[in-house]
Amino acid sequence: MTVSLTVPEIHPALDQPLLRDFIAPRRPLWTASELLGLTKNVASVFEDQLAGLLEYVPDQRWWARLALTEEIELWLLTWMPGQGTEPHDHGGASGSFTVYRGELREDYRYPTGPVRGAVRKLGTGVGFGPGRAHQVRNIGTANSASVHAYSPPLLPTNEYPSLEAYTEAPQ
Repeated sequence: MTVSLTVPEIHPALDQPLLRDFIAPRRPLWTASELLGLTKNVASVFEDQLAGLLEYVPDQRWWARLALTEEIELWLLTWMPGQGTEPHDHGGASGSFTVYRGELREDYRYPTGPVRGAVRKLGTGVGFGPGRAHQVRNIGTANSASVHAYSPPLLPTNEYPSLEAYTEAPQ
C-alpha cells in the first residue's frame, strides 16, 4: 500500500519539532536499525507525553498511532498481564519495538530457522527486517507498554496458527 501524505500525521500529544525531526523523510524505506533508533528515542525523549496517553483495557491490547509518514508508522501499545499477539509477520515491512514500561516476551522465527525467544526488558528494543514472524506477550504481573515503528507503513500483517507453521510470508 502506498501512503500519500504531503504532511505527516502526528498525534497531538507529541506534535513537537523534535518528533518532526525524528521522522523527517530519509529514504523510501527505513532500515531495522533506524527504526530501532526511532523507537528508543521516542520512548526516552517523550516519556512524559507517552505516560499521559497510556490506557490499559482488560478485553484487548490498547494502541494509539503516534505518527504516520510516507516512510514510517509509529505506534504506542499497552499490554496487561496475559495479553499478547497471535503469531504474525508484518507483511514485508521492517519493524522495531522498544519496551517503554514493564517487560515483554517475544518469540520469533525466520522462514528457515528455529523458533527463538527473548524477554525484552524496560528500555530494550529490537529491530527486524522483513521475513520475520513473531509473537509478543506480557508474561509478567505488571502492565507493560511499548513503542513500535514499521517501514513501509500500513502493510497488512499475516497471522499464522503457530510460529512453527511460518515458512515464508505470502506474496
